[in-house]
Amino acid sequence: MRVEQLRGMEEVDKETWRTLEPPEFPFFDFEFLHALEHSGSIGSRSGWSAAYLACKVAGRVLGALCVYLKTDSYGEYIFDWEWARAYQQYGLSYYPKLVAAVPFTPATGPKILLRPDLDVTTRARVAKALLEAAEEMGTEYRVSSSHALFLPEHELDEFTKRSFTVRHSLQFHWHNQGYETFTDYLGALSGKRRRQILRERRQLEGEGLEISQLTGDALLPEHATLMHRFYLATLDGKWGVPYLNKAFFDEVFSTMRDRTLLVLARDGAGSPVAGALFFLKDNSLFGRYWGTVQRTRNLHFELCYYQAIDFAIARGFKLFEAGAQGEHKLARGFLPSLTYSAHKIRDPAFGRAIREYIESEKQMLKGILEEYASHDPYKR
Repeated sequence: MRVEQLRGMEEVDKETWRTLEPPEFPFFDFEFLHALEHSGSIGSRSGWSAAYLACKVAGRVLGALCVYLKTDSYGEYIFDWEWARAYQQYGLSYYPKLVAAVPFTPATGPKILLRPDLDVTTRARVAKALLEAAEEMGTEYRVSSSHALFLPEHELDEFTKRSFTVRHSLQFHWHNQGYETFTDYLGALSGKRRRQILRERRQLEGEGLEISQLTGDALLPEHATLMHRFYLATLDGKWGVPYLNKAFFDEVFSTMRDRTLLVLARDGAGSPVAGALFFLKDNSLFGRYWGTVQRTRNLHFELCYYQAIDFAIARGFKLFEAGAQGEHKLARGFLPSLTYSAHKIRDPAFGRAIREYIESEKQMLKGILEEYASHDPYKR
């Protein structure tokens, strides 16, 4: 059993990688990672340098771990800027660090990619080999720390038994409770929340907009150009960092049309005014980017939430993750859900301090969850 380091998807055989792609999670698909790299959205001076690990036996790839050497903390959505600042105050460098994650993507999915046909014993051996190789890589690059972001619960043990500390974060997720129509979903909500959504949709109807859901062959090159324009418009309004360039949107709209949904709004003259971009796989839907070139009341809720929920119900999807943060999602049927990350700090003193901080943060989140429970949007 041997672990090799790869510098990017150009060194990967697509069909071999296909055997490692996790179900329900499109962001480790070959096409998505290739688009990030080929477009230049990662690499070079982006702060994300790919150092993928592939575990092989007799030349056959059994598993992989997508690791990045990071020189900053941008695009991670699990915030450790204060940790970096504390290091700096003591004359130490927090960067570089190693991060197992999908760049710019706060979505929960497996980090240890394994062939599905492996038996339990082999799966454990491959996971062990990959994580030990990542530890050795960290020593080689003299990193301050190693991090795995947005882990599924079933992977936590693999990290905790290697002295990683699990950190909790909070997102709001929508789950399909067997709804057959959007009306069924509304019927499950409390009267107050149901009336709120109906009012928001009714107010938007008066704007004379045409809204369409585009996926598969309906997605055209000009839609990629539009979505990039909307993406930049949102960032301009929030002083955000444009992590993704136009070449990224061009590529995913070409190579991932079957896993991409664009909800597009046009005005009465047929001109595009707003769009929301989603990725999908199997029974899961992930909201990623949205933007508009005009301010229209309730348009964000319609494109980013209600249209997506309608799409998910029609397709029989079970899960809809609408991105990071967003307490306003609770009133629209998204329930608070813990998300998990794992962190290993090499400096013993800082390691102890950060573990204590993480434990206090967990207690704070526990109180927040209890408070949210008293505002459950669904009928009791």
